[in-house]
Amino acid sequence: MSFEIVSLRDGLFTLRDLATRETFHPGIGPIAEAEAVHLTSQKLGERIKADNDFIIWDVGLGAAANAIAALNFLVALKSPGRCELHSFERSLEPLEFGLANLDTLTYLKPWATVVRKLKSTGQVAINDRLSWRLHLDDFQALHRNVAPTPDAVMYDPYSPSSNPEMWSLDHFTALRRIMVKPATLSSYSRSTAVRVTLLLSGFYVGIGAATGEKEETTVAATSAALLDRPLNRDWLQKRVRASTNARPLPAARGPISSEDYEKLQAHPQFS
Repeated sequence: MSFEIVSLRDGLFTLRDLATRETFHPGIGPIAEAEAVHLTSQKLGERIKADNDFIIWDVGLGAAANAIAALNFLVALKSPGRCELHSFERSLEPLEFGLANLDTLTYLKPWATVVRKLKSTGQVAINDRLSWRLHLDDFQALHRNVAPTPDAVMYDPYSPSSNPEMWSLDHFTALRRIMVKPATLSSYSRSTAVRVTLLLSGFYVGIGAATGEKEETTVAATSAALLDRPLNRDWLQKRVRASTNARPLPAARGPISSEDYEKLQAHPQFS
């Protein structure tokens, strides 16, 4: 795996994985996209202020843009409660590439010392109410209970085409089983297949914030009350029923089966 720097509009930069050809945060830049997709969609400011202890899972640390966007926000947030950020990643290569290009990936520069300490020790205290922990392992090993149950999940692994096991119905069903608290999960994806997979795994699913290249993203939740814009029956009929790519992942492309469509119709979100 190797990477290159990619120039975005407005003088911003990000990185691209040369093996998969996937560009990290390709729209409005790493921090702005992370803020929109994850912080805004999950209403973290409102929810953290209402909680005494808040756990965030950062799935797919990459070059730490999502994590740093969250840390910037949490440091500025005036909340008496404790927050823990848990980042999951299989390889530190993109993070190491980022640290080697601090003058270009400028969002990393103010946090370089903290990131290096996280790499070497696996955990760092940002202040007396905020900590950051690294889990360097396969995220699918959920049964290991390596982190406290999340209140919010920033879900940003490689795409379903490059990393299908992280988008499968079995995987999301296992994740939903772990998320026993009122909790949300945000993703850059807006695909019908991903949304169908989340619904069939037991999540409620809604429309997330727009980014520079997408009019909407996706936010899922363990409770309908946590969604501002839940998908409705009109979406079922016009998008799922008509789509040629609505099968739950990791099935091959194709229209949804009658059996799975009936399951969606019976979901509490649409009943």
